[in-house]
Amino acid sequence: MIAWFADSSHWLGDDGLLLLIWQHLLYSAVALVCTLLVAFPIGCYCGHTGKGERVLIGCANALRALPSFGLIIILVIILGPVFTSDLAFIIPSLIVLIVLALPSIMLGVWSGITSIDRTVIDAARGMGYSPWRLLLTVELPCALPLIISGIRSATLQIISTATIAAYVSLGGLGRLIIDGRAQSDYQQMIAGALLVAVLALLVDFIFSLLIRVVVSPGILRRETSQKSSVPSILTRNRS
Repeated sequence: MIAWFADSSHWLGDDGLLLLIWQHLLYSAVALVCTLLVAFPIGCYCGHTGKGERVLIGCANALRALPSFGLIIILVIILGPVFTSDLAFIIPSLIVLIVLALPSIMLGVWSGITSIDRTVIDAARGMGYSPWRLLLTVELPCALPLIISGIRSATLQIISTATIAAYVSLGGLGRLIIDGRAQSDYQQMIAGALLVAVLALLVDFIFSLLIRVVVSPGILRRETSQKSSVPSILTRNRS
């Protein structure tokens, strides 16, 4: 495998690793942005108003149960005659990735807002905060740890599942796995799996740093103290 990665011919060209990594990141980034545009407002609305929570949880559970491979094949069959270009494959792939990522972001935003201490919300309302000001300056900053955790989970799901784009003749790191299996080239298959895993680990590391930079230190200390108090509570209950 070291020799395989050291071969410059595997990195350059129309089917080189650099292009495949770029395509994989591009698919993932577009899917994540589209998911945020849909899921973030829904999570904010349900968390802020308390309306539609049962529908939100039910839809999230239903979306999680959808099989990605079956869904992408059905969408390609339906949308294939509509588009004559690569969009016939790109759009179904993006829809599948968006559907997979929606539950994590919606529930992350909703649970982050609803987990805020109600005394904080009541104090802001008592000071005359409007609903929009309350959401933007109190609820969202306090909910940032869970919001970022939801986006983090969705991003990792998208990156790991974006390999299915190669199943419908698109690019990305899944190309190594699909082509390697067709050619019985196990080194190529292992290389594709390793690169997807490394990419996911790097993104996870970036999100862990982002939480430390973006989230208020006071909120981080509170989250840490709440997590550390769970084992002691369980120990007391057992005793």
